[in-house]
Amino acid sequence: MAEVINMPRLSDTMEEGTVAKWLKNVGDKVEEGDILAEIETDKATMEFESFHEGTLLHIGIEEGDGAPVDSLLAIIGEEGEDISGLLNGAEEQTAPDQEPNSSESEEEASSAPENTSANIPEGVEIVTMPRLSDTMEEGTVASWLKSVGDDVEEGDILAEIETDKATMEFESFYSGTLLHIGIQEGEGAPVDSLLAIIGPEGTDVNAILKAQDSAGSSKSAPKKEAKEEAPKAEQVSSKKQTSNDGQRVFASPLAKKIAEEKGINLADVKGTGDNGRIVKKDIENFKPSQAAPKAEKTAETAAPSAQVSLPVGEESMEEVKNSTMRKVIAKRLGESKFSAPHYYLTIEVDMDNAKASRSQINSLPDTKVSFNDMVLKACAMALKKHPQVNTSWNGDTTVYKHHVHMGVAVAVDEGLVVPVIKFADQMSLTQLGTSVKDLAGRARNKKIKPDEMEGSTFTVSNLGMFGILEFTSIINQPNSAILSVGAIVEKPVVKNGEVVPGSTMKVTLACDHRTVDGASGAQFLQTLRAYLENPVTMLA
Repeated sequence: MAEVINMPRLSDTMEEGTVAKWLKNVGDKVEEGDILAEIETDKATMEFESFHEGTLLHIGIEEGDGAPVDSLLAIIGEEGEDISGLLNGAEEQTAPDQEPNSSESEEEASSAPENTSANIPEGVEIVTMPRLSDTMEEGTVASWLKSVGDDVEEGDILAEIETDKATMEFESFYSGTLLHIGIQEGEGAPVDSLLAIIGPEGTDVNAILKAQDSAGSSKSAPKKEAKEEAPKAEQVSSKKQTSNDGQRVFASPLAKKIAEEKGINLADVKGTGDNGRIVKKDIENFKPSQAAPKAEKTAETAAPSAQVSLPVGEESMEEVKNSTMRKVIAKRLGESKFSAPHYYLTIEVDMDNAKASRSQINSLPDTKVSFNDMVLKACAMALKKHPQVNTSWNGDTTVYKHHVHMGVAVAVDEGLVVPVIKFADQMSLTQLGTSVKDLAGRARNKKIKPDEMEGSTFTVSNLGMFGILEFTSIINQPNSAILSVGAIVEKPVVKNGEVVPGSTMKVTLACDHRTVDGASGAQFLQTLRAYLENPVTMLA
C-alpha cells in the first residue's frame, strides 16, 4: 500500500521547508534509510531519509520550492500502483471551497467595468491621477489652471501636480468643457483616482460620480487606460528645452513630439496657448522660413561649445529568491532588535598574557588551543559568577539558567547558524576547541542535527579572524546577551607609565535591558577581562 510522506518538522521553530535537492527520482527504488532529499529549514539544510521501502511514485514539492510543514512531499508504494485517490485527496485538503469564491470574484470583476462604462455619456472623458514617476503612488494637486466650466483644448495645462520627485505640469489630452474637478488644490490622492471630467458643455455627470463612489476609482475608466498610457509616458520622458536667451520653452509633449519629427526648433515657434505655451496647432502652422534670419544670426554669434564625453553603460540587476533560512534569519533578528531594548558595552582587553599562554599550551604534544577557545572558556566561567547575564525574559518572570550552554555563531553558505556547546563551563580549553570544530564543520556540511542548535543561554560571535576591530551583534533570543569579539591588534600601550608595544582586543557585550542592567553587564565584562588577561586563573 502506498505511503504518503509529508514535509517533516525538522526543528522546533520550523513552519515551512524548502526542497534544496532531490536525491531520488520518480520511478527509483527506495530502501528504508535511503536519503530522499535535502530539505532547507529555518536553521540549516538537512538530509531527510525514508522510513519506507518501495518505489518513488510521486514528488509533491519540486527542487527550490517551499511548502508548510505537513504538506505532501512524496508518495512511496509498489511500482505501477494507482495513487490518484491519494493525489485527489491532497488537492481537496489543500484548497477546499476555493472555486466558488474565485468564480464569484471573476463575475464581479468582469461585470464592474461594464456597468461603469455604461454610465459614461458619449463624448465624456474621465481623467485620473496620472503616474508621473516610476515610484509615484500618490499625487497632490498643487494648483488648478482651469476651473469648472472653462473650455479645454487638447494640450492645455489642466493642473500642476506634485509627485514624490517634483511638481509637474499635467496637460489635457482631450478637448471639451471641464465639467468636474475631483481633487481640490492642496489635496492628495492615489494614482488612478478621479482627477477631472471633460465633456460637452451642460452634460450631467452625477451618474458617473455615483458609479465612481460605488465601483471605486480603479474601475472608473477601463476603456481609457490604454488611451491615456502613451501620453502619460510621453510627459514623464519629455525634456526641457530652452530658447536662445536661456529661458525655458513651454510646450506640450505632443507639440514637442511633432516638432522633433519635423525637425523644428521650439525656440523659433511662437506659442498661442496659456502663458505663451506652444501647442499642437502652433507646430502645424509653423513656417520654417520665418525663423531663417534669426537662426543665421544665432549661428554667427554662438560660441562653440566643448563636447563632453559621458559614460555609456547598461543598468542590470538580478532578483534572487530568498531561502527559507534567510527569511527566518530576517524574521528572528527583526523580532529581537525591535522587541528587546538593546544597549552595548565595550572594553579593551590586554592580550599579551593570553598570547604567551596560548603559545605555551600549543607547544605541548597533540594540543591546539585558539583565542576563541579562551574567550568561550572565560565567558562560561564569568556567567557562573554573574547569573543575571545568563537569563531569559519571560514576560511576568525572568528565567535564571543554572547551566551554561554556549551558542557559537557560524557562517554558512545559506546564512548564519548557531551551534550550541552544552555545559561549556565544565569543559577544558581543548574540549571546547574540539566541540567547536566538530559542530561548525557539520553545520557547514549540512550534517548538524536540530537539537544541536537549540537551548543556548549565551552567544559569542567572533569576527576577529576577518580583521574586524569592533562591532555589535543582535541578541540571539531568548538569550539576554551576546558578545562580539574583534581582532587582536598590536599597538602602543601604556604600562607602568611607559609607552610600550602591546596586543589588545576589543569585545562588545549587547544586553537586553529588560533583564541585564548596565552595572550587571559591566561587572560581567570586568570578570571576563580578568580571566583573559590572566589565563592561568581559568586553569586553576
